Amino acid sequence: MKIETEIEKVSSFQHLEMLANQVVEGFISGMHKSPFHGFSAEFAEHKVYNAGESTKHIDWKLFAKTDRLYTKRFEEETNMRCHIIVDNSSSMHYPELKSNQPFYEKKIGFAVLASAVLMNILKKQRDAVGLSVFSDNYEYYAPEKGSDRHHRMLLNKLEQLLEQPKVQKTTDTITYLHQIAEKMHRRSMIILFTDMFQSEDDEKLFNALQHLKHNKHRVILFHVVDNATELKFDFDNTPRKFIDLESGEEVSIFADNVKAEYEKRAESYFKELALTCAKNQIKYVPVNVGDNFEKILTTYLVEKQNFG
Repeated sequence: MKIETEIEKVSSFQHLEMLANQVVEGFISGMHKSPFHGFSAEFAEHKVYNAGESTKHIDWKLFAKTDRLYTKRFEEETNMRCHIIVDNSSSMHYPELKSNQPFYEKKIGFAVLASAVLMNILKKQRDAVGLSVFSDNYEYYAPEKGSDRHHRMLLNKLEQLLEQPKVQKTTDTITYLHQIAEKMHRRSMIILFTDMFQSEDDEKLFNALQHLKHNKHRVILFHVVDNATELKFDFDNTPRKFIDLESGEEVSIFADNVKAEYEKRAESYFKELALTCAKNQIKYVPVNVGDNFEKILTTYLVEKQNFG
């Protein structure tokens, strides 16, 4: 019997780009209920007029309908540069999915689809996007561009990440965040998808995150977790062997014996991450695999409004 790979599941279900487009279109159609009302209908082809700009390209027909000033956006315009960073270490390929589960209920699948969704909205807004992928090495780098060919290349790379890694990959978050930061010469929005599993001490990690903010970059950290097992430790009390996906270390325990202490430490770690990010003016957003992408898109839109 043939076992489907994750990328085959995507292809048989729906192309990644089409799925991302559906998510974005669904979000836009619901925007009349959100604080972004007035932004949805024309946002792909227009931008809000700012005082002092030339009035030459104001869309007066749209002004008559909305009572707000918009200027027409042209193909060659790029408002913003965005660099998406995806952690592809072995721990991101958790949990193991059942045959009927969608690929985005695994951490890497969620990060891939969320990245594709953001790329879709960036493309609609004529913004340039780049991509970095890291694990125990700097796997991939593409600078920020806005062309259709570039967009397709990044989508192809994201689809490749859905393949289960053949070997254990640790996370060297600190080294590669510093390297990525060195590549960011022009002011950008930097969006990081990671489960924050790393063996280095927290101070070094936050120094690396702070490095991403040099040159006045705006940084969003999406902390991708499986809430049920990684935050709430929701396992039955049969004897279980837990295996570290990155180091291969094993431990056999009864879940109930450690559940209370585990939840306490996990909650403490999340709070510490949120506090440290807030102190460093990094937007910290925990996201649960399998959730819808409204939190991702809303966070992006709020941060973009504050980008200028």
